[in-house]
Amino acid sequence: MILPIGETLANLCGFAGMACIVVAYAYGTGKAAPNPYVQHGLNLAGSLLLTVSLLVNLNPASLVLEAFWSAIAIWGLVKAVRQGRAA
Repeated sequence: MILPIGETLANLCGFAGMACIVVAYAYGTGKAAPNPYVQHGLNLAGSLLLTVSLLVNLNPASLVLEAFWSAIAIWGLVKAVRQGRAA
């Protein structure tokens, strides 16, 4: 355990993160032109919440996956800001 929070709270964070990522995927699949701020923002939030869970219930491979997931989401958000796409 790396974070000093309870296992139940960590699991709730993990489930909330999983929900964010699933919603982002469904949103991106269902919209013809998804808003990148919504899609990448949900992915980033999901990844960060899952990371909280993984810092309590350590799984190194999943932790590395979440690091890449966060990096890609941040890259998408930076790209959207640079392109000036309005919400």
